[in-house]
Amino acid sequence: MKKNLIVAIFAILSLSNAQAQLESVLDEDTIPSNWRLKAIYGLNGTQSSFVNWNSGGRNNIALLGYIAASAKYEKDNLKWDNDLGAALGGMQYLDNNIGNGLQKTDDRLEFATNLGYRLKEDYYLSMLGSFRTQFIEGFDADGFRTSTFMAPGYVNLSLGIDYTPNDNFSAFLSPLAAKMTFVNDPTLSAAGSFGVNAGETFRGEFGAYFKMKYNRELVKNIEMKSKLELFSNYIENPENIDVNAEVLFSFKVNSWFSASLMWNLIYDDDIRITDADGNTGPRTQFKSVLGLGVSYTMKNFTEEKKKK
Repeated sequence: MKKNLIVAIFAILSLSNAQAQLESVLDEDTIPSNWRLKAIYGLNGTQSSFVNWNSGGRNNIALLGYIAASAKYEKDNLKWDNDLGAALGGMQYLDNNIGNGLQKTDDRLEFATNLGYRLKEDYYLSMLGSFRTQFIEGFDADGFRTSTFMAPGYVNLSLGIDYTPNDNFSAFLSPLAAKMTFVNDPTLSAAGSFGVNAGETFRGEFGAYFKMKYNRELVKNIEMKSKLELFSNYIENPENIDVNAEVLFSFKVNSWFSASLMWNLIYDDDIRITDADGNTGPRTQFKSVLGLGVSYTMKNFTEEKKKK
């Protein structure tokens, strides 16, 4: 895991040319006027060391790299939105008596696409597709592998109506949606993890899907992005709705420093989780990530290069 984690983090960071954070909005001379492109690359890190510290602590270093990119096309009655998100982080304990001490702190790879045709004003007939997995292996406190690339992997396809009154808000409702779960790992497949039958690597579900996005700049230098996804399986327990909710706050402290705060809540009735008392069943999953890093912002990227 250690080698894979280090390689994957450096792969993400290399895309940002080793800068802590780069946000570039390409100008109209660089791309066709029907396209809008945006990309954010980030690096957050912390290092802690303790000497005779009475309250305790372990020497450690932590890094988190992430990418958030979007490409949007619009012409006449046709629109096509694409979003890519990736993050990978780890913490390395520096004390020799804690083994390799490496722990994964964040790991996600997500892609979503939305192709829509305008029916009238703000309403579109849309086809949505999404893909979600993680880069590398994850382990529980006892050292057992709990996930790896495409275990699980999720693919969603849906056809429905998309209401998009402005760039900040959209709501999509589909009565025809397919959710596919992949578990391409022999051990996890044999255990029936993530809702697949024991020994199988695929589970298909058919039902209704709802997705809402709300993004806006709250005040100057503070931006919020939020997403809510709901899925109900027509065939099995339709009352048990799968939930995936996410809120991200981005803070631009000044021209060199930035901070981010992310909350993610997931509930999937097909995923069984064992609690501290040994009871196994569906559980609400919650994750929060707070990051602070050096930042650099550049706009009209092509024009800046011409001046140099």
